Amino acid sequence: MEESESELLPEVYAAVLGDFERHLSVERDLTPHTVRAYLGDLSSLLSHVARLGGEGLDDIDLRALRSWLAKQQSLGKARTTIARRATAARVFTAWLLRTGRVAADPGARLASPKAHRTLPEVLRQDEALALVESASSTAADEGPMGVRDAAILELLYATGIRVGELCGLDVDDLDFDRNVVRVFGKGRKERTVPFGQPASAALKRWLAERRGIAREGSGAALFLGARGGRVDQRVVRQVVHDRVGSVPGAPDIAPHGLRHTAATHLLEGGADLRTVQELLGHASMATTQVYTHISNDRLRTAYQQAHPRA
Repeated sequence: MEESESELLPEVYAAVLGDFERHLSVERDLTPHTVRAYLGDLSSLLSHVARLGGEGLDDIDLRALRSWLAKQQSLGKARTTIARRATAARVFTAWLLRTGRVAADPGARLASPKAHRTLPEVLRQDEALALVESASSTAADEGPMGVRDAAILELLYATGIRVGELCGLDVDDLDFDRNVVRVFGKGRKERTVPFGQPASAALKRWLAERRGIAREGSGAALFLGARGGRVDQRVVRQVVHDRVGSVPGAPDIAPHGLRHTAATHLLEGGADLRTVQELLGHASMATTQVYTHISNDRLRTAYQQAHPRA
């Protein structure tokens, strides 16, 4: 069993972790979820260094970092987890050097296993069409929540936004004159994403229904739950799971699967990689390039099935 990461840290480590948390929250303006992930990884690291006898920041050396990652591997942690923790350590030690807390950056020489990049499952274009059309056709019979679900599916597929971004949308983030939505992504970076006429129509139908279920605590939230509060991410995940389950032969995907689907269909339709990167809000082109592999694999499969000399 992995050692507890909530053990009492030496005072110097606890203090520097508090300073680093403020740096992440205030100076880098990262989301609370991202800050928690960093702090969890670094608490694990500093607890490990303390067990090795470390008492000061200079004891966070390359040997201790490598020992910590080796410990993660012995505990059966996934390569993706180890790679993420190595990244957190490098960001932390670089910050220690930059702020004059240490004289050298051991993380600069820290290698980590490359995470296996598994290709995400996506819907075919006919499956995506069946998904949104099915939700739209039954919306009127299902009442306000059915209309909401149809708008959620249309917007997720039209824009490829993250589920957290969708749940954070306010009514004023929609611009129907230009058919765009203002989205606040990771690190609260703002971007504008276009959507088409089907999504526009679904959203307008939902806004008409929203007026009837909005409560005092609804605020400006675009999508509401059954009790009138801002819709929860778990609700959206369940909506996607249930609705996709009704499409014959479709893979069981989550909202992130609709994000992958939107990106893949954009590339298949001729969009360039840079445009898709901007629409999805990826900081790195490398993150977006995974979708070219999906498109290439699907192209290869179609060729093999269709060409007589394949």
